[in-house]
Amino acid sequence: MTRDAILLVEDERDIQDLLKFHLERENLEVVTAGTGEDALHTLKTRGVSLILLDLMLPGIDGLEVCRRLKAQPETRDIPIIMLTAKDSEADIVTGLEIGASDYVCKPFSPRVLMARIHAILRRPATAAATADEAAPPIVIGPLTVDPGRHKVEIKGREVQLTYTEFRILQLLAESPGRAFSRQQIVDQVRGESYAVTERIVDVQMVSLRKKLGALGDWIETVRGVGYRFKEV
Repeated sequence: MTRDAILLVEDERDIQDLLKFHLERENLEVVTAGTGEDALHTLKTRGVSLILLDLMLPGIDGLEVCRRLKAQPETRDIPIIMLTAKDSEADIVTGLEIGASDYVCKPFSPRVLMARIHAILRRPATAAATADEAAPPIVIGPLTVDPGRHKVEIKGREVQLTYTEFRILQLLAESPGRAFSRQQIVDQVRGESYAVTERIVDVQMVSLRKKLGALGDWIETVRGVGYRFKEV
């Protein structure tokens, strides 16, 4: 059985060694890079299934590496988990907006990180992905959410969303008027075994609303509960 290859981009040797140990223990192949430049060079010559990307790198920082990878057809579909000592909402939203799939703030639990990695690596094989291929587009006014093509359009203009943003929007748009708790959203989008705090949902909502522009108001906050899609 072919092992998934992970590109670990981390300049602190102690953290790099620790993560490499845990990844290899999970039967994952690990390719390491200590700088953003090294990471970009590595990806020119080999493919990987996922990238663990530290944001605070010497030279080209992690956010710029993420921007460049998401701008290139050859690498834009590789999921990226950001590793960062920054935990402010603005930093997290920036990373998610430019295409990162998830983030982990240092210091972090290796068990939690491994759970997130496996959740992302399992995505193509999920029953949900198969069901999406046959699901008809969801059309609400000027908004079209097409699960089969994994595409969102507003008045015919495509809106670029991350995997998680798309899944959240799809979940809410399928049931306008229904309120979902943050934990229900996590369970539906990531799977019940996904180890994550509910705060990530709030961060994703900030980014999703911004990308939807004027339609961002269609995602309503239900005080004490969570979120719902407005009945239009």
